Amino acid sequence: MNLTSTILKFNPVTIVMLLFFIFPILKGFLMKYSSTDLKMDIEDTNKTIMFIVSLFLGVYFGKKIFIEHSSGIYAKIYQLIPKKILSYINKDIFIVYVVVVPILILILYKIITTLLRLVNSITIYPLLDGLERSLKNRSNGFKRILGALFNVPKSIAYVLIIAFVLNFVSIFTKNTNLNAYLNSSKPYKYVCEKAVIPITNSKIANRLPKIVNNSFRIVVKDQKNKDITIPLKDANSSNGRTIVYYNGVTLDEGVRSNNKINSFSRNLVRGESSVKEKAKLIYNWIGTNIEYDHDKADRVLKDDFNVKSGAIPTFNTRTGICFDYAALYVSMSKANNMKVRLITGEGFNGVSWISHSWNQVYLPDENRWINVDPTFYKGGDYFDSRRFKIDHRNAQIAGEW
Repeated sequence: MNLTSTILKFNPVTIVMLLFFIFPILKGFLMKYSSTDLKMDIEDTNKTIMFIVSLFLGVYFGKKIFIEHSSGIYAKIYQLIPKKILSYINKDIFIVYVVVVPILILILYKIITTLLRLVNSITIYPLLDGLERSLKNRSNGFKRILGALFNVPKSIAYVLIIAFVLNFVSIFTKNTNLNAYLNSSKPYKYVCEKAVIPITNSKIANRLPKIVNNSFRIVVKDQKNKDITIPLKDANSSNGRTIVYYNGVTLDEGVRSNNKINSFSRNLVRGESSVKEKAKLIYNWIGTNIEYDHDKADRVLKDDFNVKSGAIPTFNTRTGICFDYAALYVSMSKANNMKVRLITGEGFNGVSWISHSWNQVYLPDENRWINVDPTFYKGGDYFDSRRFKIDHRNAQIAGEW
């Protein structure tokens, strides 16, 4: 039995989320309604909700101050931070998420919970005491139902916390089994799409019509046309012993161009002398004009390669998936004599790590390669971005031109 079939029958992520949802409701039903118990439950629920609020604010302000800091009050705050601290943080962008953001979350959490506790003691708690007095003559069954209902918010809060924790862990770990469980858990994906992504401000998944899925398949065949399994880094340099297919086409077929694309690409960057400006114009055009083809992604997920992949069909139809975006970027860059690469690896779509492809462009003036991801264009700035390595990993060079 393979991992996929096992996941469908027994997904620990789904089971854990279900248990955390049921437990508070079941406890409330068994313990019945009690003003004292409910106050304690409200305290616990408030702590959970306020942690989520603090998490949102901490991530938001951490990114605005330490990553974007482009204008307004955030730029002013950034300028006030000692240069030694900024130098240390800028060496590794993960420090913002591992050190700075948790500190902000803790400070905000303490402030918000203290204020909320004060408000509850004046408003909600006296009402609960009055409700308990009015229920003295009610049946135990009614009190049990009321106890269960009052714990529904706590159940929801528990599920949110579990989803946040799993989402955070999945970003910083490379456990393939965990990633597979997360990607196949419908409750986890639903909570991520409705709550985690908006709260953590994951612009990629928040702005795309639907979360980008695993829409990138690499099939390696030997000389007898049999599928074989070898590491991708070896497949990309197989010296003719094998043929590598990306979503059903070879790499050469995928990046193949024509006069229409070449002419358009040259006109697009006409007047620009800087390679970086040309690269940015191509990135902006592809990101703006090519729509993500979710139907095609679903077909590729089912190993249906009877689809047209590569630069030419993508340019003609103005639709494609990640490999198509990257292949078109290669073709348009080659038309302008720019050194370009097609990269294969994984991208984080707000829920889990997925198979993905993007590009790198060489800037001769700066003597360096920069990362470019036209597929994630609608999710924010992914042209030589500081946050690139946060949601991209396991990069392998599939081809260089």
